[in-house]
Amino acid sequence: MFGQRISAYPHNKYTENFLRAVQFSYPEWIPCVVSIMPATWIKHGEEVEKIVLKHPKLFPHYKKGDFRKMKLSPAYQKGRWKDSWGIVWKNIEEGLDSAPVEKEAPLRDWKNLKNYKAPSPLLLDWFGEKINWEERKKQLEEAKKEGNLASGALTHGFMYMWLYYLRGFNNFMMDIATEEPRLNEVIEMVLNYNLKLVNKWIEIGAEIIYFGDDLGLQKSLPINPSHWRRYLKPCYAKIFGSCREKGIYVYLHSDGHILEIIDDLVECGVNIINPQIRANGLERLEKVAKGKVCIHLDLDRQLFPFASRQELENHIWKATKMLGLKKGGLMLYAECEPDVPLENIETICQVFEEVGSDILPIID
Repeated sequence: MFGQRISAYPHNKYTENFLRAVQFSYPEWIPCVVSIMPATWIKHGEEVEKIVLKHPKLFPHYKKGDFRKMKLSPAYQKGRWKDSWGIVWKNIEEGLDSAPVEKEAPLRDWKNLKNYKAPSPLLLDWFGEKINWEERKKQLEEAKKEGNLASGALTHGFMYMWLYYLRGFNNFMMDIATEEPRLNEVIEMVLNYNLKLVNKWIEIGAEIIYFGDDLGLQKSLPINPSHWRRYLKPCYAKIFGSCREKGIYVYLHSDGHILEIIDDLVECGVNIINPQIRANGLERLEKVAKGKVCIHLDLDRQLFPFASRQELENHIWKATKMLGLKKGGLMLYAECEPDVPLENIETICQVFEEVGSDILPIID
């Protein structure tokens, strides 16, 4: 069993079951999460709230009217904005995520590197707001008192994606292909930023840290696995290694096809991996990852808008039977975008309640 920090407070039943699933220690049920995107709340409002209120096992903290208090971060607001790194973002749909504007990438021209400085990870957050670490420490302590794991998180796209946010995707691909020496300087800058942030989360008492980096395309990695191992694996090993040395759980979300590097990610220290089912394939995930690492399976988002009730039930139960083990190692995740019909959201919730429930907050 992976040696973890032991909280001074007893865990609630959900946290205890979650830990058993992660540690392959025979959980009572398979933890399940239904994530309803802000845009889905904006579109359906009270109608989706009716579904949420019918399923308190999946949404134990939700109270009637909570969706009206929802505040969107700049990343989920329509329009353009600039983050603390100087990266320009554009959003065309309120309630869905922004995308970086490639033509305005801060290091698109190498001449900008000489005078470029990364922001301080201990002073400013992604949005350029001052970080109150004392407040975050209090929040972690409150989570522990409530029996939950104290969780920290890094901005989505913390390593691989951040490199192409800074350089622009096409430039970054060419940097890899041509073995551009200046790329190493950018990698070191982003790595050092992440290490400082991770160590701060550890210092204030985090017990699990969430990472998100979309490492794959729909059918393959964007770069050769050997290039990934040369340029990026050492970074993940250092970042996740810092967590592992202190007994902190490492959760990694990654969209896209990542089959060829799952073993590498586990070697770097990942405890829980959140892969997409369509990009990787259920049978291939079974072969590559089952029993080696806890899989928080991202079910087929492309199926959800069009599936019949029977197709949804078959999809969820097939995944459960193929990847589930009595000793654990499987959790399920369903993200519901605004194109998913209300009746399909209801079906997902019903089937998930048959499988289990969990209250763990998830990064996307």
